[in-house]
Amino acid sequence: MPLPKIPSQPATILLAKDYPKASGTHAIAPLAAPAEKVAAPKKAAPAKAKAAPAKAPATVKAPAAGKAAKGSAVAAVLKAAPAVLKAAAAAQPAVKSAAAPAVEPAKTPAKAKAAPAARSKVTPISAKAPHPAKHKPVEVPLKSSTSRHADQTGATKLFVLDTNVLMHDPTSLFRFEEHDVYLPMMTLEELDNHKKGMTEVARNARQVSRTLDALMSNTDDDAIDQGIPLSKLGNKDAKGRLYFQTRIQSADLPLGLPVGKADNQILSVVRSLEAEQDGRHVVLVSKDINMRIKARALGLPAEDYFNDHVLEDTDLLYSGIVQLPDDFWSKHGKDLESWQENKNGQSATFYRVTGPFIPSLLVNQFVFLEPKNGEAPFYGQVKQINGKTAVLQTLRDYSHNKNSVWGVTARNREQNFALNLLMNPECDFVTLLGQAGTGKTLLALAAGLAQVLETKLYNEIIVTRVTVPVGEDIGFLPGTEEEKMSPWMGAFDDNLEVLNKSDSDGGEWGRAATQDLIRSRIKIKSLNFMRGRTFVNKFLIIDEAQNLTPKQVKTLVTRAGPGTKILCLGNIAQIDTPYLTEGSSGLTYVVDRFKGWSHSGHVTLARGERSRLADHASDVL
Repeated sequence: MPLPKIPSQPATILLAKDYPKASGTHAIAPLAAPAEKVAAPKKAAPAKAKAAPAKAPATVKAPAAGKAAKGSAVAAVLKAAPAVLKAAAAAQPAVKSAAAPAVEPAKTPAKAKAAPAARSKVTPISAKAPHPAKHKPVEVPLKSSTSRHADQTGATKLFVLDTNVLMHDPTSLFRFEEHDVYLPMMTLEELDNHKKGMTEVARNARQVSRTLDALMSNTDDDAIDQGIPLSKLGNKDAKGRLYFQTRIQSADLPLGLPVGKADNQILSVVRSLEAEQDGRHVVLVSKDINMRIKARALGLPAEDYFNDHVLEDTDLLYSGIVQLPDDFWSKHGKDLESWQENKNGQSATFYRVTGPFIPSLLVNQFVFLEPKNGEAPFYGQVKQINGKTAVLQTLRDYSHNKNSVWGVTARNREQNFALNLLMNPECDFVTLLGQAGTGKTLLALAAGLAQVLETKLYNEIIVTRVTVPVGEDIGFLPGTEEEKMSPWMGAFDDNLEVLNKSDSDGGEWGRAATQDLIRSRIKIKSLNFMRGRTFVNKFLIIDEAQNLTPKQVKTLVTRAGPGTKILCLGNIAQIDTPYLTEGSSGLTYVVDRFKGWSHSGHVTLARGERSRLADHASDVL
């Protein structure tokens, strides 16, 4: 089911047409189709270049023929162009296949001969080439041509790992399924250089060293050349073998590359393996972008490490909201059942519907239908799914002043959905995504204060976030743990001022007393001291969760004890951690893994409500 894209302009609310409509059949376009569309113009371009010189002499020989003769010659060229292009396109595959053996290296495997031939062909750089269109290249494949060719033929690959892959994910050795893994000697040398210290990189380097030691234990020296089974330690998914560089492998690299640099030595190993391993598909795996660019420039296949990516395209991230089709009630209203229940002191209406669109929905997903004929809109939440039957619950309207939460009302549809999750005691885990100014922090604080001070459902509010600076770090901060964390919590202080100003009945003294009471119920904690803690009956808010790794998110969420509610707020477009991307962020990880659980919910907020200045700045800057 296609899901809505996160809007690039938060000031505009998502229209009804922007949300996906539920559908029973999902037609997935084949991956090969975009490649064929891109490849077609490339074949026509050389033919056009060849056709132009053929007609050029006819126009140059008669310069004095006048404007009429020149115009007729140009018209003749344009008229004959389609036929020339068609004939050249038909003849081009034969020319390409005839010229390929002359370029292929002698030791290149038979299965991968086409790739080196295409890489060794030098394309002249034209200054008049048109600029590429400025859009997201969805059709660009993530894998190298060698890897795609191996996938098509079913052959196993030999992955040469760069050091940064092992330091990024210590378990990456066991994530390549049936393929083999090769570790150059320079990779082990760099692991040894990074093992000292208390940073996460140093801990990962030591973990990799311990794993390699366990794999090599009780192994003969002769067996190392034959490869060590990666399933030796109980990892059944890893069916390949681990190979080490046991001898010096030299290959000719360009003279301009420094020989002593570690990256160039690894590239030299990859090139020598390509020449020696006849019939094997050798692929370099590296997290270093410049390393992959150098490898591609030298004609070597290189890829990023994809296993840590939750999604290849974050536009497909679960939004928690889906628009129902216009004919939903006509197709699902035949055996409709409805009843009312009182839950948590509130009356709600439930509908049991059956139809073909139900299997595409998820539990706790919000659905809405806004008819264009003037009928009342329907906003609901999926509570149960059993085959093609689902139970939908109507929502509480938090946009009305009588249902305000600590003086805050929902200003748009997505905020109303979010408040229904935040005020639901049955929902233990809530994630809110959205651009800057969509109200994530304000809604979370208002819901926390209402349930801590009014309904007393929770004991206190605990706020934490990652201390990753946007610019240069200002150094150490004085005071206790809470005083050190206070500069990082400026967003919560700003929102507390907004929430305190809404109480105008008590006067200045009443507001001061309320502020002291609120401050006593809000605790600011650091992430560094969360290991081993257990929170009971707490309202835990994790702000800026997009800067967390999946491992850190797991550490925080597993701190929850009985009666604790955890909120993760963030914007995956504003990641400050240098080693995280939108696809590998911990926030993306938990949104994807928790979808469909009956005690969790997610909403992507779409519209900015901060101010007209902030909305305009988001549009024009």
